Parts: sequence; C-alpha cells; structure tokens
Amino acid sequence: MNTPRKALVVGSGSIGRRHLANFRLLLPDAEVACVSSSGRPLADSETVATTRFPSLAAAIAWEPDLAVVASPAPLHLDHACPLLDAGVPVLIEKPLSDSLDRVHEAAPLLARHRDRIEVAYNLRFLSSARRMKTLIDESRAGRILSLRIEVGQYLPDWRPQADYRRQVSANRSLGGGVLLELSHELDYLTWMFGCFDRVFCVTANSGQLEIDVDDSADILLSRDGLTAQVHLDFLQRCASRSCKLVGSAGTLHWDLIANCITFDSPSGEEVLFSDPNLDRNDMYVEQLRGFIEVATGRAAPRITLDDGLAVLDLVEAMRESAATGRQIPLPFGVRGASL
Repeated sequence: MNTPRKALVVGSGSIGRRHLANFRLLLPDAEVACVSSSGRPLADSETVATTRFPSLAAAIAWEPDLAVVASPAPLHLDHACPLLDAGVPVLIEKPLSDSLDRVHEAAPLLARHRDRIEVAYNLRFLSSARRMKTLIDESRAGRILSLRIEVGQYLPDWRPQADYRRQVSANRSLGGGVLLELSHELDYLTWMFGCFDRVFCVTANSGQLEIDVDDSADILLSRDGLTAQVHLDFLQRCASRSCKLVGSAGTLHWDLIANCITFDSPSGEEVLFSDPNLDRNDMYVEQLRGFIEVATGRAAPRITLDDGLAVLDLVEAMRESAATGRQIPLPFGVRGASL
C-alpha cells in the first residue's frame, strides 16, 4: 500500500479527537472519518473529521485503509475485530480490553492479524522514556536493586471542562479504575525491566471522588534479587509521575512530567536528560506515524498484541491479589503472555 487515502477513528471522545487531528496533520490529502463508539450522530462541531458515519458497518463499507479504535475499553475488541476481519489494520487504544475473557474469545482472529495490530501505549514515545530505556539497557546505574514507580493526579483535573464522574476513568462499566486507566506504568515497567514472577496488590476506593471504581492501587512485584513498587492514584492534587531506580552504582530519578532524568552517585548529581519544553502531542504523532508504517506494510508493530496482552495479564493477576489478599504467582512472567 502507498500513502493511505482513507483513515478511520472509532470513538469521538478526547483521545479520538486527538487521533483525528493527528491524522489530518500526517495525512493532509486523505479523507479522515469518524464514527461514534455508541453509534450516535455526530455534529459538525464535535469533530474535525471530513466524513462521519452512523455505524461501524457503514464505516467498514467505506473501505478505510487503517483505523484507530478509541472507544471505551469494554468495546475495544467489539470494534477492532470487525475491522480486522475486513482487512483493516488497527491501532487499539490502551488497554487492549477490560478483561482477558474478551481477548480469549477473540483470540483466533487476533492471532491471524497480529501483524496488523498495534496497542497505543504512547508513553513509550516520550523522549525521556526512550532515554531511560537506553540508560537501563546500558546498565548506567549498575545492577538494578529496587524500583519505585508512581503516578497520581486528581481525577477532576484531567478534563476540567467535563464532569469527571461521567468519564470513562470513573465508571466500572466503561473500563475505568486506576489499574486500567493508568496502565501506561505497567507497560513501561515490563518494557524496560522485563519479567516478574510474583505480584501483590491492594486497591482502594477512598470515597473522595464519588465514583464506583478503585481510585488508588499499591502494587509489589518481585523476582529473584529485584523488587518493584508501583503506586497509582486519581487523588493527588499536585500531579506526580516518576520512576526511581536504585542501582549498585547510583540512583536514576526519572520525572515524566518535567521530562528529565538525573543520576545520583557518590560523585554527586548529574543531569542525564532534560527536555522540559516538549510538546506532549509529539508522543501521539510519533505513535501514529509508526502505525501508518505498519498499516502500509513498511514496518512491524512496535507495541504488539502480545505487549497489550501482557499488561492485561498483569492487571488480572493484580485484581485477583486485591480480591483474595494473596500474592499471585506469574508463572510465565508478564512478558510470557501470548495468543
């Protein structure tokens, strides 16, 4: 396939609108279409799409060259599978789904089309994330001894113009809650640091936000010689997103909001990376640019179906741990998930 002429986005929420705008940026001569995840009619003011469809079936009949599925997580595979069955490459917003059961039901079709699927864990395209991955691969801090990962932001501040209680993040039926909504941290944990053998998780609903999902989680993962602590919440009034890596040669501090990395050692503190003026949309643009390469057959998926499945496998183990109060073994490691 040459340059795509028809691009489709399923979902008209904030992330769907971002993908539409970025398609217009990267494919200025293409038709860019949108269909609401619920199938409701879309007004002109709601979208920058050049074409709007009343249903997914109508959108598929239009024969798009590629598609982004940006609907609520419980609907991801309901929307992705018909597109894949029609031969349309698909970028599925994170998480892959809201449950492993849905993935297993669709497993034969997903496995057949794995080279046409990417999962949208866009945090991997943050400039400081790439640098952090390189530093880890180069053993800049020596042998890794412990990890502390944290992300927290007050949910009402995510989209101040909307009632947060009606958003996906706040609703169990839409796949909300911290484990799925903040699963970027789980993806980069496994991408950067590999497999873990055991997980223990405690989740809570503080009651502060008047929502029906967990608004915080504390997670402990381990393997021989390494422990990782992960904290996720919707509660912190001052946003925080960081990773602290304690190594045998020193400590790496990665601040994802400031987009910088420092290294503390007996020699003092050293700034290894700093790019505070980054446009955050660059992550999404780079992700979409790469997906266009996948859709046109010029590249293999960078964030694969198995990557998305590995995160969901880990989330399911965390849910089991939170429900039972037990440590849950991960016998194949979180990178062992496969269809």
